[in-house]
Order: sequence, then C-alpha cells, then structure tokens
Amino acid sequence: MAHWLCSRREQQEAGVVSRFDPRFWTVNFPRPMMAAVTNPAADALRVDAVFYKHDDLAGLIWEAEDRFDHPLLKYETARDFRDCRLRFRWRSAGVKPLDAVNGPTLTIEGRDAAGAARAWYVRLWNYAVGTPEDAVVTLDFAALAGGFLLPGEADPVWAGDVDRMFVSLVAPDYDGSAAPLPAAREGWVELTGVACNGPGSVIGIGDAVLPEHGFAIASGYDDSYNLTPARLLRNALHLGYRGAITHYVGMSHYFRLDALYGGFYVGLTGGVLNVACVAWHRDFAGRARSLGYDVIWSLSYELFDAHCWNDWKQRAADGAPAQTGWEPPSTLLSPCHDGAMGYLRQVAAAFVGIGVGAGLAAKFQVGEPWWWTMPDGRPCLYDAAAVAAFAPVAIPTVRAAMDAAQRATMDRAGAALAASTTALAGWVKAAFAGCETYLLTYLPTVLDAAAPELKRANMPVGWAYPAFDVLQLEDYDWVTEGDTASTARGVAAAQARLGYPVARQQYLSGFVLRPDQAAQWSRIEAAAQTARARGVAAVVLWALPQVMRDGFVHFEGDESVQDYDDVLFPLALGREAEVAPAFSTAILTAAGGAEQRSAGWAEARTSYDVGPGVRSEADIATLLAFFRARMGPARAFRLRDPFDASGSDEGIGVGDGTQRRFELVKHYGASVRRIVRPVAGSVRVAVAGVPTQGFVVEADGVVVLDAAPAVGAEVSASFGFDVVVRFAEDRLRVARSTFLAGEAVSVPLIEVRT
Repeated sequence: MAHWLCSRREQQEAGVVSRFDPRFWTVNFPRPMMAAVTNPAADALRVDAVFYKHDDLAGLIWEAEDRFDHPLLKYETARDFRDCRLRFRWRSAGVKPLDAVNGPTLTIEGRDAAGAARAWYVRLWNYAVGTPEDAVVTLDFAALAGGFLLPGEADPVWAGDVDRMFVSLVAPDYDGSAAPLPAAREGWVELTGVACNGPGSVIGIGDAVLPEHGFAIASGYDDSYNLTPARLLRNALHLGYRGAITHYVGMSHYFRLDALYGGFYVGLTGGVLNVACVAWHRDFAGRARSLGYDVIWSLSYELFDAHCWNDWKQRAADGAPAQTGWEPPSTLLSPCHDGAMGYLRQVAAAFVGIGVGAGLAAKFQVGEPWWWTMPDGRPCLYDAAAVAAFAPVAIPTVRAAMDAAQRATMDRAGAALAASTTALAGWVKAAFAGCETYLLTYLPTVLDAAAPELKRANMPVGWAYPAFDVLQLEDYDWVTEGDTASTARGVAAAQARLGYPVARQQYLSGFVLRPDQAAQWSRIEAAAQTARARGVAAVVLWALPQVMRDGFVHFEGDESVQDYDDVLFPLALGREAEVAPAFSTAILTAAGGAEQRSAGWAEARTSYDVGPGVRSEADIATLLAFFRARMGPARAFRLRDPFDASGSDEGIGVGDGTQRRFELVKHYGASVRRIVRPVAGSVRVAVAGVPTQGFVVEADGVVVLDAAPAVGAEVSASFGFDVVVRFAEDRLRVARSTFLAGEAVSVPLIEVRT
C-alpha cells in the first residue's frame, strides 16, 4: 500500500515560521457560546464571538506544542519565550475593553524556574498604549509581570517553560454567573501588525509538499472550528489532496440560539448562521477558491440534542427521542416536520451562498439522511409529524420479519424521506441555478443485514437516478472491520436499487474514530483503491482532522506502479513443460560427517521452463508480445501449473464464533502452501461439511463468510489456482531457424512470492 503513518518528521523538508504566526492561533470556549479565529491578512488575526450567558468566556490560544497539524507540517515545540518580544495593534468591540475589570488578560500556563507548575495572569492594559478598544500592545517576555495594578501587585513571569498562553475574551456584561444574557451578544477582536522579535522569535516548521495524488479529502466543521481555515487548508494542500473538499458543516456549531424555557434553542433571530460560523466559512471558502479547491457543502439531518426543539425530533413509539451515541448526544430531525425541514433549507442556502459569494461553483450534499433506529431495533417513525404524514403501524423492531402492513409503513416512511431530501436539494437548486446535488448514504446502516426491510425506509426508491446528480457511498464500519464482502454486496445493492452509473458515484473511505485505532488506515486506503478500480468519479478520505491527527500520508508515483498484471500466461502448457520446486537449505557438515540443516524457506519456490509450449510461429509472436507487455521480468503474471493447479476439500480453518475471514491454503503433508490467486468462480466452501454459498473471495485468496462459523466448526474449500510468476531473464531468445529445425525454445519463469 502506498501510505505511511508518520509520527514525526524524519528528513522531510522543513522551514521556519515566526512565533505567534496568526495562522496557528486557536480558540476555545464553553457551550453554548461560539467563537472563530480567522486571518484577514498575513500579519493579522480576528476573533468573532457570540455570547449567550453572563459567564461565557472565549480563549484565544497560542500553544508551545503543535497538537493539531500533521506531523510532517507541525511547528517546533519551543517552550522558552524569554527571548521573544510580541507586538500587535489591538482593536475590539462587543467585548470587555482592555482597561476593564475582567478585561482581556493573557494567562500563561507553565512552570516556574524551580519546575513547579503555575500560571500567571498578565493584564494587557498594563502593556498597552492607546485607548481601551484601540491600542498597541507590546509584551517583552523577559520582563513581564502578572497582576492587576503595577508595580504594586506585580507577579513577575518566568517564561522559560511555557505550555500555552491565552487571551480571555468576555461580553461587556460578564459577571461570572450562569444566567442567560437578555439577548445574544456579538463581539470581535482584531490583532493586526502581529510581529515577534528577538533571538527566540523564529522556530522551525514542517514544510513538506506531497505530489498531487488521486484522492480527495473531506472535512468537518465540528472537528475544526477551533483552527483557522488557513491552517486546515495548508494541511490539505501540502498532503496532496485536490479537487472538491466535501465539507460537513456539522450539527453543533453553526446555529444561532434563542434563550427560552431555561434552555437555548436553534432559531433564526438575526440571521441563519451565527457570526463566528459565517466569518470562519467566508474565510474558508475564499481560501479554498484561491487554492483551486471546490467545496461540496454537506448538511445532515442531525442536530445537537440540547438545542433542538422537541417537536422536531424523530421519536420511537413510546415517545423516546432519537439520540446518537455521541456524548453529549445529537438527535435526528423528522423529515415530516415542516419547521425542521424549513430550517434546514435556510441553513443549506446560507452555506451554499457563502461559497457562491466567494466565487465557488454551487455544490450541495444531503448527508446521511435516515430514520433513526434505537439500539434495541425500535424505529423512530412515530413523532407527531410522521404519524400525521403516513400513519405508521406498530413495528416493535426492524430486526424481525415484517408483515405486509409493516412493510407498507416502511415504504411510506421511505417516500416521506425521499420527498424531504428532494425538497431540500430542490430548494438549493432554485436558489442557485446550476447547483450540483449530492446524496451521501451510509451503507452499513441502511443495508443492515439484520434488518433487511430497513432499506425500504432508509434507501427509498425515490432516490433513484437522476434524483441527485451524484450518489456518494460510505461504509467505514465494514472497512475498518475488514468486511470487504459486505462492502462489495452493499455497493452492488445500492447500484441495483438506485441505478446511478458508476461515473455518477463517489466513494468516501474512512474514518478512524480514536488515535489507538490508527492501524485501520491500511484498510481504509485499500478500500479507496478498490473503489477507484471500480471506476467511481472520485475517492474521498474521511476525514482531514483524523488524517492530521494520525499522520496518514498517501502517495503515488513510482511506488504506486503495480508490479503484477492479473493476466494468465497466454500459451497452453503441455506435459513437456519443466517444473522444478526448490528450497533454500543451509547444510553444515561436521568433521565426523554429521549434518546440521537449516531450512531458509517454509515453502518451495518453483521454477518453470515453458518453452516446450511454443509450437508454432503464431505462438512465438504471442510470446514475444506478452514478454514486451510485461517489460521482461519487471511485471509478474499468472501461470497455470500443468501438474498442480487445484485443491480439494482443503482445511482452511476452524470456527471460533467470531472469525469470518479464512485464507485459502493447500496442504502437502505437514507443509502448507498459501494460495493467493484462486481461479475466478472455482472456489467452493463448506462449513462443518455442509456446502455454503454465503461467502465472497477477495483478490488475495481470502474467503470472507457471511456469518462466522460456530466454535469448532471446520471450514474447508476446493478450488483451482494459478501461480504468480515472472520471466526469469531480461532477454528472450527465439530463432526462427532453430525453431523450424525442431530445437526447443527455452522460456524460463520463476515463482514470485506475494
């Protein structure tokens, strides 16, 4: 596989960057407030924020250690700031000013000269020249002091071992209580002319640039809201991703909120999107266009549960709301609720409008729309709007056989979902002429083998081509579990049910939920390569934040050129062909004649001479053409051994109740030979002696059963197989005169281990 999980830079390209470079600041804040940091200029940053409670506080953060960029692109960890002098112009509105109590304070977290952990609180007004909302601030970290009033309350800072520092930003009516503000407060801060001077002002940074490759990338606002768009897109560009970025706008950070009934609920007061989200996405869209990216704006039916109106939520028959397993949970919006769907239409148009305003083509994706299923199998088809729309009958679980009335309910639910998604996409198309629409469906859920009727509701025939311009397929549960059989069947089922030509399909491969699961990237890339070979229009990795976190690198070029062609040697071999199995054995003979033998290979490596199969001048022409196509010994191919090309009732494993993958092997007494090139259609499998059709065979000779065999059940297989070989020499000598005289041609081949 052409990939690498990079944990740190080795000898890749590096450069330098000024400390406090505006691209590398982050923000953090508590729910429900929102903030975003962007870069209006190379030496400037801007924070936009919206406050909902009296104790809301946003931090504008610089970290000594880069915890977000890809390992190839991180900046150097440098904790000693004593040789740095930071200067910037501060301008603000809608936040407490520099001179106020609880005004902007630089908190420095680290250790003192003795190594004891502590923090210092530096009031920026003490180092400012100008007005409380427009001043030049100069911070010399070798001569900095915390404390509100100087010099009387001075607390000298030792900046030799710093972890992070952040500037606190609060609303003008901040008082530390959790009470809601009378209305949402919007504020902003701009730092311009940001400059760091002194011997410690420059640090190293990764600057590797991978060549453009064939994968596109997806991203998600909920995973990247704290970063600048410039930083996020720098990673995408340097890692070789091109084309359209599938950008999931998320379910928890884009909305505006209204205080009501002791909580906060999504609303349209003052606009559709909050000011921080708008600022971030305008910057993101503009930078994406300037870098040559398109953006597919992805919006799902998922919404942060705590801020969702109760009557918008899908519900089970007992009234329980649909809730995901995230903590805190999200919920799913009912496709039948006019208010919920009207809200989504406004959100979709707002995001696509941001892209169009930046000069991008209009592209919109409806992301993973479905009716939720509870963990115990109860479908969430019973919210008041759904009951009014299609009168669902009782379905205790989708994981049991259904009668005609229950199947009809699932069909009506599917029709409602299709109508909802079509209306959403149609709204955007009406607002933006020529908008390209995408539908993303998650195959492991909508084609759950344990719930075969679920596809009626969650992959409705109303989605059939050409309802959308492009069908996007995602299946990461199957991929990360190594269940290629389910992927193959799922893709085939989706294509058969919805009818999108392969050129109108895209494939999303990923994602890796936790850092300790990074080994899953190998399967993710393999699935992406398989989809590419299938001919889909684009292969997209999900998602950039996980790529950055785990250090995933995909590369192409010389390393990606296959050294194997899946073609059979074109000449039929007779019994005259020579076959010579060989081992590598080291034999040490003692003075007395005793031997010590060491086998270097567990399996024989076979050599062949297939020259006797050349029987005519036409055969010579075929052989020469085949030799040229393989570039001599450069590319391997299949050969059918005339003496050994099948296995019968070979034991390939014993069930343990969970394992479904078994490698094809052939037994030669106590010796076992791995079979990696079975003949297509030749494999027959039995479990506990009973033949089964419930399996698929992967290209490398791995049988994947539909169901795991019971503990102790023997799995056996019969099959035909080929051997992977290459030409043994760079030259192929064939003389017409010697051939006509009856002299045998010599065509040596040698087995290739895979």
